[in-house]
Amino acid sequence: MSFIGLDLGTSSLKAVLIDADQKVLAEHSVPLSGARPQAGWSEQAPADWVTATDTAMKALRAQHDLSDVRGIGLSGHMHGATMLDAADNVLRPCILWNDTRASTEAAKMDADPQFRDVSGNIVFAGFTAPKVAWAKNHEPQLFDQIAKVLLPKDYLRLTLTGEHVAEMSDAAGTSWLDVAARNWSDDLLAATGLERSQMPRLVEGSEVSGTLRDALAQQWGLPKGVIVAGGGGDNAASAIGAGVVAKGDAFISLGTSGVLFAASDAYQPDATSAVHTFCHAVPDTWHQMGVILAATDALQWLARLTGQTAAELTSDLGDLTAPQRTLFLPYLGGERTPHNDTQIRGQFLHLDHNTDARQATRAVLEGVAFAFADCHAALRSTGTTIERAIAMGGGAKSNYWLHVLATTLGIPLMLPKDGDFGAALGAARLAIMAATGAGLEVASMPPIARTIDPDTTLTAAFTDTHARYREAYIALKNL
Repeated sequence: MSFIGLDLGTSSLKAVLIDADQKVLAEHSVPLSGARPQAGWSEQAPADWVTATDTAMKALRAQHDLSDVRGIGLSGHMHGATMLDAADNVLRPCILWNDTRASTEAAKMDADPQFRDVSGNIVFAGFTAPKVAWAKNHEPQLFDQIAKVLLPKDYLRLTLTGEHVAEMSDAAGTSWLDVAARNWSDDLLAATGLERSQMPRLVEGSEVSGTLRDALAQQWGLPKGVIVAGGGGDNAASAIGAGVVAKGDAFISLGTSGVLFAASDAYQPDATSAVHTFCHAVPDTWHQMGVILAATDALQWLARLTGQTAAELTSDLGDLTAPQRTLFLPYLGGERTPHNDTQIRGQFLHLDHNTDARQATRAVLEGVAFAFADCHAALRSTGTTIERAIAMGGGAKSNYWLHVLATTLGIPLMLPKDGDFGAALGAARLAIMAATGAGLEVASMPPIARTIDPDTTLTAAFTDTHARYREAYIALKNL
């Protein structure tokens, strides 16, 4: 008996095959690219997701027999607006999470008190609802054809099962969900010019959402009747993969964007903090998270600027030392938590003739850490306490960066042993729950290889530099 997790990321689709004991049997990643046709725009063609899924499934089959697969779980990048007509044709490229074109529409929605009251969150420009409102204002003929709005992974589900279904964790990031009631809000939909009939059916992430089409099962070597679980938005699925499901559990993710995520057993929103309060991917559970828009993305930007790879930039930074005078504000495409500012942009400060690529790299890593520290402060303001966190994502491969983060945040960071405990594994775990009826015991924390503790001898230096960072933000904001 085996299970598949599919994680639709911004830059790749990852597939993982695990057995009933969660041993990884096969895995494969397929690169994806997006388009930025105008400043602040970010789009992908849903057809590329379908092609990537086919490629990944065939690669799994080439590595391992798939004839005993019982379930498939889905994860994907959140907030994308995939608009379909009555025949399920895609009306335009999907507008992605890091697209900021709908800032005017978002501000208008956020000024309507019912959005924060019902959804529990600020209406960020990256969320789904303002993007559809943008289409209504700028592409009215297209808007009039909308029969369904699906999130990215849920468009994949449609191609796999023929079902229009979403689950709670992803739906919570649309600005249309009553997050406390875990149901669509007719009032919020009406405020966007939509009706409930244009929304997918809702399930929990650990529930069955449909069955894989027979033709696809035959094509990929799977048996008939393979169930497809509800799954989760990328962060909720990552939390399932890392065992972050109980109150007090947390992770920090250093991916393209950065996430500080804490599980909760209660709905406790505080929209003014710009902390996201969403449903988790399992019933009767919620989570809070602070989100920064450029984590490894900031390092990749510096890599492009210097002509070096990110690995080359971070390979020779030595032992952790006190921050230098050079500062970097990582707001390359705006910022979410805690600033909720789509217009602010990044900045280097205090450069001189001696500033080289090594010093610039340290400044970038420190600047991202200070942005995380602002998220941490916002989470604390809501009453959420984080005493330790699992470190995940590509940036967690940098030992230096992890020491910077642990010292800046003042919490130990735990590195999982043996493997990637991210969203693809979380999706596969949700497939196990949906197919077998298993509970949260499936989503245990992984063995920890090592823990990186804060360097208390440098705490004061990092605290002082973080204060300078905040002053620089205020100055930049007031320009």
